[in-house]
Amino acid sequence: MAFPLVVGVDGSESSLRAVDWAVDEAARHGLPLHLVHASLWERYERARPALSTARPAPEVLAQHILASSAERAALRDPEVKVAGEVLSEDAASALLRAGAEAFGVVTGARGRGELTGLLLGSVSLTVAARASCPVVVVRGAERNVQATMGRVVVGVGGSSGDTAALGFAVREAEVRGCDLSVVRAWRSPVAERGKPSSPASGREDRPDPDDAARMPHQQASADLDEALRGALREHPGVTIHRHLLEGPAHRVLVEASDAADLIVVGAQRRSGHFGLQLGRVAHALLHHANCPVAVVPQAG
Repeated sequence: MAFPLVVGVDGSESSLRAVDWAVDEAARHGLPLHLVHASLWERYERARPALSTARPAPEVLAQHILASSAERAALRDPEVKVAGEVLSEDAASALLRAGAEAFGVVTGARGRGELTGLLLGSVSLTVAARASCPVVVVRGAERNVQATMGRVVVGVGGSSGDTAALGFAVREAEVRGCDLSVVRAWRSPVAERGKPSSPASGREDRPDPDDAARMPHQQASADLDEALRGALREHPGVTIHRHLLEGPAHRVLVEASDAADLIVVGAQRRSGHFGLQLGRVAHALLHHANCPVAVVPQAG
């Protein structure tokens, strides 16, 4: 039995976009869709005297949100099997628990009640930073969310944590029938001032700027070749474009997201560490990317 694709729903416009995206993703992979709405209404209703046999308004609202989301999913693709549940816990905890046995978790960029100026909601950030499965935060321009660009982008570096992200990205490109752009950012070190080779000579040994730039570029190229070796062998039908781009990785990938349907990045999960586990690159993409962002965990 296939693990479901879990999507968090709360009735916000952002979560409705997430439902649409998740339905399409479930259809591509032949997965069932599991809608999760978290509500703490029961906790507060128990403290009140039972003055009426009518259902409490928060319960009615929770069920309405779940039912309307399920109806929207069915209208978008009747072939996708949809189930749902209301969980009596906070949203982040509910999605993390549901994600323990899921293909992935999908969230919107902001939920109901989030401050207008926020770039990313706290629930989405927490789930992306702690989940044990891939998490997709649906954000960006409509043309990117609707998968009109024909391209998946993945960022790789020199870390083993990129292996899972690259594998996820290749499979996404394969099921979508689109190209995959593999991006490796690199930076040229600032040439250090040379020091006199000896007090007597007074001669300074200054490194050649071209040599200084060539070494990190060559290392980045070698890292990219190593990362792609397995992907090229196991997925020969995917058109893979190799990109070595100079600059900070978070800026390079945010710019690359403009032309992508999905951008994928890895995140290390360290055993025994219970805080948010997101690197600078993933954090920047979750806040600023112009397309949906997939954060793929890798045991560190």
